[in-house]
Amino acid sequence: MRRKIQELQPNPVLRVIDRWRPDSEIRSWADGLAGERLTARRLGRLRGRGWFLLHAIQWASGADVDHLAIGPAGVFSINSKRHRGKSVWYGDAAITVNGAPTRHIAASQSEARRVSRALSRHCGVGVPVRPVISVVHASKLTVKGANPPVLVLDVEALGRVLSGLSPTLSTDQVAHIYGVARRAQTWAD
Repeated sequence: MRRKIQELQPNPVLRVIDRWRPDSEIRSWADGLAGERLTARRLGRLRGRGWFLLHAIQWASGADVDHLAIGPAGVFSINSKRHRGKSVWYGDAAITVNGAPTRHIAASQSEARRVSRALSRHCGVGVPVRPVISVVHASKLTVKGANPPVLVLDVEALGRVLSGLSPTLSTDQVAHIYGVARRAQTWAD
């Protein structure tokens, strides 16, 4: 994201000014970067409890995976969504922000499937990946549904919820998947 911001405005002084203009594309990217940084800090609390983390994993296409958490409870592809001061509502199949529909659920599910395919191919075994959306700075987050296909969590609850899930992977499985996920060639397809 930092590279994209620098591409949009190479001049550092103008870049700072653009971050404060309400309709600036740079402001939008900077808000996203702030959300990703906060999510990364909250996920960092999982370290030392059997969890491994990767951030900003680059696909060959130029797209990226915001965060990948690999631990006893499984593998999670985590998207950061910063909706400062907005009301976020999640039902089983959709997220709205201030009543407007988003593509967050479909995008997260698609990303998790793609991550699963890449890890499974390179690990030599099926690696299920659960999609997660980390909601950052929303004024209100409402989640409806007993068993949603995507975990939608306030950023503050992220570490607590993931570490509280039932274990599904052994220490050796976690280490193997993490080792594969760290290799650039895993994401080159």
